[in-house]
Amino acid sequence: MKFPIFPAFALFCMLAVSAVPVLGQAPTAIAASSAPQASAKVEWLTFEEAMKRLETEPRKVFIDVYTDWCGWCKRMDANTFANPVVAGYLNEKWYAVKFDAEQKTPVIYKGKEYTFVPSSSRGYNQLAAELTGGRLSYPTTVYLDEQGNPIQSIPGYKDAYNMDKILHFFGENHHLNNSWVEFQQGYQSPLREAATN
Repeated sequence: MKFPIFPAFALFCMLAVSAVPVLGQAPTAIAASSAPQASAKVEWLTFEEAMKRLETEPRKVFIDVYTDWCGWCKRMDANTFANPVVAGYLNEKWYAVKFDAEQKTPVIYKGKEYTFVPSSSRGYNQLAAELTGGRLSYPTTVYLDEQGNPIQSIPGYKDAYNMDKILHFFGENHHLNNSWVEFQQGYQSPLREAATN
């Protein structure tokens, strides 16, 4: 039985080409860039854990205010927070908190107890209302400074590209000296806008 020459030659060419460095990168660099990153998942904390950590190692606090029934919250979990660039920056520079706006467990913040308030068919935790300025819209991201004081809350779904920009704007204190428009003109996200939706 004869072995077909053309398919064998085609396979040999594909294997040979795949071993050649791509765009000047060494093969080890290619492997490293395609390997899963260690910080591909956000290290979520409870609100209480983040406030406790502020006492010994001050960082800014990022809070994802969500509900279990919120479809856009789930999409942000699947797309935005699963992005390794966003997750890596959150883990490195922030204390990331997942806060269920409808949680029934009381929470202490700045010496005040926030409790669950029954309302219509669901209800809300008073801390969610406090952090969002009374605008109970989900998802809402809340940004606190190193002392746990509110910087800003931003309602609505954000893709990874826009989340990266927002995290750097507050995380590197650009909000203290620049407008959002000025910051956007100078900041180059490592993410491309179209690739993160």
